Amino acid sequence: MKVAIVHDWLTTWAGAEKALAELLNCFPQAEIFTIVNFLEEGTIPALNRHVIHTSFIQRMPWARTRYRQYLPLMPLAVEQFDLKGFDLILSSSHAVAKGVISDPSAVHICYCYSPMRYAWDMQHQYLRQSGKEKGLMSWLMRWQLYRLRQWDYISAQRVDHFIAISSYIKRRIETFYRREADVIYPPVDVDKFCYDRPREHFYLTASRMVPYKRIDLVIEAFNKMPDKQLVVIGDGPDYAKLAALAGSNVIMMGYQSDSVLIDHLERSQAFLFMAEEDFGILPVEAQAAGAPVIGYGVGGLAETTLNNVSGLWVKEQSSDALVACIEHFEASKRLDPSLFSPKVCRQSAERFTTANFVQAMQSLVKKHLLH
Repeated sequence: MKVAIVHDWLTTWAGAEKALAELLNCFPQAEIFTIVNFLEEGTIPALNRHVIHTSFIQRMPWARTRYRQYLPLMPLAVEQFDLKGFDLILSSSHAVAKGVISDPSAVHICYCYSPMRYAWDMQHQYLRQSGKEKGLMSWLMRWQLYRLRQWDYISAQRVDHFIAISSYIKRRIETFYRREADVIYPPVDVDKFCYDRPREHFYLTASRMVPYKRIDLVIEAFNKMPDKQLVVIGDGPDYAKLAALAGSNVIMMGYQSDSVLIDHLERSQAFLFMAEEDFGILPVEAQAAGAPVIGYGVGGLAETTLNNVSGLWVKEQSSDALVACIEHFEASKRLDPSLFSPKVCRQSAERFTTANFVQAMQSLVKKHLLH
C-alpha cells in the first residue's frame, strides 16, 4: 500500500510534529509532502527514513524566515502535489494540508488540529494583533481571509474522514466544515517524567509568549500574591512586555531546554494554564510529572484534566479568578494533603500515552480502509 502523509510545514518541533513522528512510525513506508521543510537534519529522527516533497514556496525569497507571509499562495501550493497512485492519504493539518487533491480511488483521512482560527472565529483578534483593524490594508486582509474561508470549506469536502485532536475541535469541524469527526487525542510521552519527586514551594507556567496564551493573567495574579513564587519558562514576541509586567516574586527564565522544563514540572506545586487551547500538551505533561493543573476550564483543558482530581478549573480568564482558584487549591490541600496527589495526576496523564495514540490511529485507519 502506498501512503502519503501531508503536513502543513516543517519548521519547528512542536505538538503537531510530535504527532507526525508517531504517524510516520505507524506508516514507515510513507512519503511526506509539505509546503516547506526548514528543519535541521536530525530534529525529527523519524524523518530520516522518508522521502520528503516540498512545494514551490520552499524556493521563494525569504521563505525560511517568512513562510507564513506566503499563506495566500499555500492553497495553490498544496494542490500542486501529485498524489496519483497513492492508496492512503493522511493529512496532518491545522492550515492547508487537508486541501490536497487526491486520486479518487484513494482514501483521504485528515488528522485535524483545528480549522484555521485566523480565518474563522479569531479573524478579528488576528487583525487587531497585527494592527490591521482599519484602512486599506485591513480591507485587503479581510478579502484574503474571506477567500481563504471559501477555499478552506471547499477543500474540507475533499476529505473522506476527519479525525479531531479533541472533542472541542470535533465541534469546530462540525461548525465550520459541516463534517463529522472521530476523536483521537495527540500522543504524549508520559514515560519521560518522574512523578514522585519532592514538591517545592513554587508554581510554574510555560508557553510560547504570544497573546492568546494569556501569560499576562498568570503574572498579574502573582503580582496580587507577593508571598507566592511563580516561575515562567518560555520565549516569544511578548517576552519583553511580560517581563516588564512581572513583580519581584516572578522569575522569568526565558527559553529553556527540555530537561530544565521537565525538572521544574517534577518539582512544582502546580502548573498554571490560562489559554483556551485546542488540546494542550503541556498540561498533560505536567500531570505526567505529578503536578496538578490549575487553569481555564474551557477547550482542551476540560478534557485533559479532571476537575477537583488532577487539577482545578478556573471559571473565567481573569487574574482575580485565578487568584481565587489558587487560594482554594491551597486551602483544600491544608485540609486534606492527599488531594491532587502526584500518583492521581500521573494516572490522569496516562490516558494520552503514545501507545494509546498508535493503537487508536491504526484501528481507525484500518476501519476506514475496509469500508
